[in-house]
Amino acid sequence: MPMVNSPVLVLNQNYEPLNVCNAGRAFVLVDRGKAEVLEHNDGKLRTPSHCFPLPSVIRLVYLIKRPRPKMRLTRKEIFNRDHYTCQYCGKRSHDLTLDHVIPRNKGGAHSWDNLVSACKPCNHRKAGKMPGETRLRLLRQPTRPPATAYYLFYDYLERQVEWQKFIPGWEVPNGYS
Repeated sequence: MPMVNSPVLVLNQNYEPLNVCNAGRAFVLVDRGKAEVLEHNDGKLRTPSHCFPLPSVIRLVYLIKRPRPKMRLTRKEIFNRDHYTCQYCGKRSHDLTLDHVIPRNKGGAHSWDNLVSACKPCNHRKAGKMPGETRLRLLRQPTRPPATAYYLFYDYLERQVEWQKFIPGWEVPNGYS
Protein backbone atom coordinates (compact mmCIF):
# COMPACT_ATOMS: atom_id res chain seq x y z
CA MET A 1 0.00 0.00 0.00
CA PRO A 2 1.44 3.41 -0.89
CA MET A 3 2.34 5.39 2.23
CA VAL A 4 0.06 8.28 1.27
CA ASN A 5 -2.91 5.88 1.56
CA SER A 6 -2.06 4.61 5.05
CA PRO A 7 -4.88 5.12 7.58
CA VAL A 8 -4.89 8.08 9.98
CA LEU A 9 -7.16 8.40 13.02
CA VAL A 10 -8.93 11.77 13.11
CA LEU A 11 -9.89 13.08 16.57
CA ASN A 12 -12.23 15.95 17.31
CA GLN A 13 -10.93 18.94 19.27
CA ASN A 14 -12.13 17.22 22.47
CA TYR A 15 -10.16 14.03 21.55
CA GLU A 16 -13.30 12.11 20.58
CA PRO A 17 -12.52 9.73 17.68
CA LEU A 18 -14.30 10.98 14.53
CA ASN A 19 -13.19 8.89 11.58
CA VAL A 20 -10.30 7.49 9.58
CA CYS A 21 -8.81 9.26 6.57
CA ASN A 22 -5.75 8.56 4.45
CA ALA A 23 -2.34 10.08 5.21
CA GLY A 24 -2.50 12.38 2.18
CA ARG A 25 -5.74 13.99 3.42
CA ALA A 26 -4.35 14.22 6.96
CA PHE A 27 -1.21 15.91 5.69
CA VAL A 28 -3.33 18.54 3.89
CA LEU A 29 -5.37 19.20 7.07
CA VAL A 30 -2.19 19.65 9.10
CA ASP A 31 -0.51 21.81 6.43
CA ARG A 32 -3.53 24.15 6.27
CA GLY A 33 -3.57 24.56 10.05
CA LYS A 34 -6.87 22.70 10.53
CA ALA A 35 -5.32 19.85 12.52
CA GLU A 36 -2.29 18.99 14.62
CA VAL A 37 -0.31 15.75 14.62
CA LEU A 38 -0.42 13.75 17.85
CA GLU A 39 1.28 10.55 16.64
CA HIS A 40 3.43 9.64 13.64
CA ASN A 41 3.84 6.28 11.97
CA ASP A 42 7.04 4.90 10.45
CA GLY A 43 6.41 6.18 6.94
CA LYS A 44 7.65 9.30 5.20
CA LEU A 45 6.05 11.57 2.63
CA ARG A 46 8.72 12.58 0.17
CA THR A 47 8.67 15.57 -2.13
CA PRO A 48 11.52 16.61 -4.42
CA SER A 49 12.90 18.96 -1.77
CA HIS A 50 11.53 17.70 1.61
CA CYS A 51 10.84 14.59 3.62
CA PHE A 52 7.92 14.69 6.12
CA PRO A 53 7.00 12.05 8.72
CA LEU A 54 3.53 10.64 8.03
CA PRO A 55 0.86 11.28 10.66
CA SER A 56 -0.93 8.38 12.31
CA VAL A 57 -3.22 10.33 14.68
CA ILE A 58 -4.35 13.92 14.15
CA ARG A 59 -6.59 16.21 16.21
CA LEU A 60 -8.74 18.92 14.66
CA VAL A 61 -8.15 22.41 16.05
CA TYR A 62 -11.89 23.17 16.00
CA LEU A 63 -14.85 21.21 17.35
CA ILE A 64 -17.03 19.34 14.86
CA LYS A 65 -20.65 18.86 15.92
CA ARG A 66 -22.19 15.82 14.31
CA PRO A 67 -24.89 13.29 15.04
CA ARG A 68 -23.86 10.08 16.75
CA PRO A 69 -22.93 7.36 14.27
CA LYS A 70 -25.22 4.37 13.80
CA MET A 71 -24.32 0.77 13.14
CA ARG A 72 -24.55 -0.39 9.53
CA LEU A 73 -26.86 -3.35 8.99
CA THR A 74 -24.54 -5.94 7.42
CA ARG A 75 -24.10 -9.71 7.71
CA LYS A 76 -20.76 -9.25 9.45
CA GLU A 77 -22.24 -6.90 12.07
CA ILE A 78 -25.17 -9.25 12.77
CA PHE A 79 -22.69 -12.09 13.31
CA ASN A 80 -20.52 -9.84 15.53
CA ARG A 81 -23.55 -8.75 17.58
CA ASP A 82 -24.54 -12.41 18.08
CA HIS A 83 -20.92 -13.47 18.85
CA TYR A 84 -20.94 -15.88 15.88
CA THR A 85 -23.47 -18.01 17.77
CA CYS A 86 -26.69 -19.56 16.43
CA GLN A 87 -29.48 -17.75 18.25
CA TYR A 88 -31.64 -20.89 18.29
CA CYS A 89 -29.34 -23.73 19.40
CA GLY A 90 -26.33 -21.84 20.80
CA LYS A 91 -23.74 -23.43 18.48
CA ARG A 92 -20.70 -21.20 17.85
CA SER A 93 -19.50 -21.21 14.26
CA HIS A 94 -18.24 -19.04 11.44
CA ASP A 95 -20.47 -20.99 9.02
CA LEU A 96 -23.73 -19.17 9.82
CA THR A 97 -26.69 -17.82 7.90
CA LEU A 98 -29.01 -14.91 8.57
CA ASP A 99 -32.56 -15.65 9.66
CA HIS A 100 -35.53 -13.30 9.68
CA VAL A 101 -37.31 -14.06 12.98
CA ILE A 102 -40.59 -13.03 11.39
CA PRO A 103 -40.24 -14.12 7.74
CA ARG A 104 -40.28 -11.38 5.13
CA ASN A 105 -43.15 -13.04 3.28
CA LYS A 106 -45.22 -12.66 6.46
CA GLY A 107 -44.45 -8.97 6.95
CA GLY A 108 -41.12 -9.20 8.76
CA ALA A 109 -38.71 -6.33 8.22
CA HIS A 110 -35.07 -6.53 7.18
CA SER A 111 -33.94 -4.77 10.37
CA TRP A 112 -31.71 -5.15 13.42
CA ASP A 113 -34.59 -6.35 15.59
CA ASN A 114 -35.73 -9.02 13.11
CA LEU A 115 -32.41 -10.55 11.98
CA VAL A 116 -30.40 -13.16 13.89
CA SER A 117 -27.49 -15.50 13.24
CA ALA A 118 -28.54 -19.10 12.68
CA CYS A 119 -26.71 -22.30 11.87
CA LYS A 120 -27.81 -24.00 8.66
CA PRO A 121 -29.75 -26.84 10.34
CA CYS A 122 -31.75 -24.43 12.55
CA ASN A 123 -32.40 -22.04 9.66
CA HIS A 124 -33.56 -24.96 7.50
CA ARG A 125 -35.76 -26.30 10.31
CA LYS A 126 -37.39 -22.91 10.89
CA ALA A 127 -37.72 -22.23 7.14
CA GLY A 128 -40.43 -19.62 6.45
CA LYS A 129 -42.39 -20.29 9.64
CA MET A 130 -43.34 -17.87 12.38
CA PRO A 131 -41.51 -18.24 15.72
CA GLY A 132 -44.53 -19.87 17.40
CA GLU A 133 -44.92 -22.49 14.66
CA THR A 134 -41.63 -24.21 15.53
CA ARG A 135 -40.12 -25.37 18.78
CA LEU A 136 -37.16 -23.09 18.19
CA ARG A 137 -36.77 -20.30 20.74
CA LEU A 138 -34.44 -17.32 20.55
CA LEU A 139 -31.60 -17.29 23.07
CA ARG A 140 -31.57 -13.49 23.01
CA GLN A 141 -33.95 -10.90 21.55
CA PRO A 142 -32.22 -9.08 18.65
CA THR A 143 -31.58 -5.33 19.00
CA ARG A 144 -29.51 -2.64 17.32
CA PRO A 145 -26.12 -2.54 19.08
CA PRO A 146 -24.69 0.83 20.08
CA ALA A 147 -22.09 2.38 17.79
CA THR A 148 -19.16 2.59 20.18
CA ALA A 149 -15.70 3.88 19.33
CA TYR A 150 -14.51 0.28 19.48
CA TYR A 151 -17.06 -0.73 16.82
CA LEU A 152 -16.06 2.13 14.54
CA PHE A 153 -12.32 1.41 14.67
CA TYR A 154 -11.86 -2.24 15.68
CA ASP A 155 -10.62 -3.22 12.21
CA TYR A 156 -7.56 -0.98 12.71
CA LEU A 157 -6.72 -1.48 16.41
CA GLU A 158 -4.51 -4.55 16.01
CA ARG A 159 -2.29 -2.94 13.35
CA GLN A 160 -2.33 0.66 14.60
CA VAL A 161 -1.02 0.22 18.15
CA GLU A 162 -0.52 3.98 18.60
CA TRP A 163 -4.31 4.49 18.19
CA GLN A 164 -5.24 2.32 21.16
CA LYS A 165 -4.80 5.03 23.80
CA PHE A 166 -7.29 7.25 21.92
CA ILE A 167 -10.07 4.62 21.66
CA PRO A 168 -11.96 4.31 24.95
CA GLY A 169 -12.66 0.71 25.95
CA TRP A 170 -10.58 -0.94 23.21
CA GLU A 171 -9.03 -3.39 25.69
CA VAL A 172 -12.39 -4.84 26.72
CA PRO A 173 -14.47 -5.17 23.58
CA ASN A 174 -18.10 -5.31 24.65
CA GLY A 175 -20.11 -7.61 22.43
CA TYR A 176 -17.40 -8.57 19.94
CA SER A 177 -15.38 -11.71 19.52
